[in-house]
Amino acid sequence: MRHRLHLVLVGIPTLWLIGLFVAPLAVMVAISFGTTDMLGNPVFGWYPENYQVVLSSGLVTPFVHSLVYAGITTAICLVIGYPTAYTIARYGGGSRYLLLGLVILPWFVDYLVRIYAWIVIFGDQGVLNSLLHSLGLFQGHQIAFLNTSYAVIGGLVYSYFPFMVMALFASIERVDQSVIDAGKDLYGTPIQTFRHVTLPATLSGVLAGCVLVFLPAAGDFVNAQLLGGPSSTMIGSLINGQFAGGGYWPYGAAIAMVLILLLGAVMALYLRSAARAHRTAIT
Repeated sequence: MRHRLHLVLVGIPTLWLIGLFVAPLAVMVAISFGTTDMLGNPVFGWYPENYQVVLSSGLVTPFVHSLVYAGITTAICLVIGYPTAYTIARYGGGSRYLLLGLVILPWFVDYLVRIYAWIVIFGDQGVLNSLLHSLGLFQGHQIAFLNTSYAVIGGLVYSYFPFMVMALFASIERVDQSVIDAGKDLYGTPIQTFRHVTLPATLSGVLAGCVLVFLPAAGDFVNAQLLGGPSSTMIGSLINGQFAGGGYWPYGAAIAMVLILLLGAVMALYLRSAARAHRTAIT
């Protein structure tokens, strides 16, 4: 009876993952090597030149944009998120979970609504420009907040910042305060204590937060499409265009698979770094 219960408990999540992750990924791989019929519908086949087109075409810039934007977004989220999570975890007291909930609260609003809110605030006729004009500043012209790389990065930070805070909060909360107090006695200054005690003790949370932000940010396309301009196109926008804009599906699938491989390499580096941090914490 216990053996059957074990099979059921393991089997249901396994079937769920196969049905919603492995099977669609396998179909995507098959389409990436296929072609299309006269109506544009995908036809399975063996056309590895789809990948040759991806690797030899002018996709280097969108790939670089995606990785650079995701990297900058991750760095900003880490710099802002660490003191935020530390303050909530150490000084939030009984209200720390309420404060954490306030950080996560924007995620209860639809993703597109949040992006359009940025457009309303930072658009040429938006709230910020209107406020500046009412104060007598920059009269006669509009400040171009949107259609820039800064707007895309700002939107990405706003979208994925809660991921970083949640990961860091969970890691910081597990650190015993007596360990930090002992570090203060050993190293004296707050900077030295943070460098030698607090940061190593929370390194797993830092790595987890960076991965949780970097991976979705690299594949994001809505922020670049709505907040950015032609010079800030991300690879996700091209993939979306191939599938949703009547494009060439095998080409879009091949681009997606190359992106998955790149992000898989990032994930492998994270797992290696996390395992090393775990061994260091044990020793």
